[in-house]
Amino acid sequence: MRATPKLSLLVLLLTLIGYSFPTLAESDALLASIRKAGQVKVALASLPPYMIVSPSGEAKGSTVDLQNMVLEAMGLPKITPLLMNWDALLPGLQAHQFDYVGAGLNITEERCKVMLFSVPIYANRTGLYVLPGNPKNLTTIAQVVDRSDIKVAAISSGPVIAYMLKQGAKPEQIVRVPDVQAAIATVTGGRADAYVDGEFAVPKPEEKGLKVVTDEQTPAYGAAYAFRKEDVRFRDAFNEHLTLLIRDGMIQKLYNKYGIPNGEAQAQLLAKFRKPSDIAPNCD
Repeated sequence: MRATPKLSLLVLLLTLIGYSFPTLAESDALLASIRKAGQVKVALASLPPYMIVSPSGEAKGSTVDLQNMVLEAMGLPKITPLLMNWDALLPGLQAHQFDYVGAGLNITEERCKVMLFSVPIYANRTGLYVLPGNPKNLTTIAQVVDRSDIKVAAISSGPVIAYMLKQGAKPEQIVRVPDVQAAIATVTGGRADAYVDGEFAVPKPEEKGLKVVTDEQTPAYGAAYAFRKEDVRFRDAFNEHLTLLIRDGMIQKLYNKYGIPNGEAQAQLLAKFRKPSDIAPNCD
């Protein structure tokens, strides 16, 4: 019996659909590698309660949950975490030690030259974490620049140091530290007058002996997951699901789950940034 033109067209479309999607998926080298390995190797760093990796290798935290939701929507397993120092994240990504950086790296023009970022998952303005009572009366980076006697702690791998030097701060005013915990200890131990980072970088700073003062004069900056340049198709697919979760208010819900303060304020600020170029204009 001869097929009708409409039936023939339907069969052709179904055939094309059946073959095009698997071919598209397999053409993504990272996705194919993940499916073959049966795991998604993701680099994390220590930043409770956003991300915590136990000695047994179990990962939890708000950003861990968010990534697992994205991966589940992509039909992939939960992350297999690799706990690393912040300074080792970028070299490890380029050396293919893991599939992508899930620690949430600050989006900068320089980094965008060598890697791809997801949509922003975190946005904030600059904050100065000082001792209770703010003994040096610090409220802005401009004050730090004008007072050569002031010393501040800043994470070596973050964008703060470059920003402060550009504003005129002297190198000897900056105490470089590897992570948030070291920065807090530097201030509470009296080796710096303030720790400069995002206004939300330290959850419940008063419980750690600090007070945060937001510098309203500084521009907002943000962080995102990082991917290799050649993994653009995987990044784009990841972004599709991540964007839907962010628009659904999932980040604020996760902050509430983990008791992270200022969840609503963070969500409102994040809503202003939809792509990496909103933070750094030349980022793809």
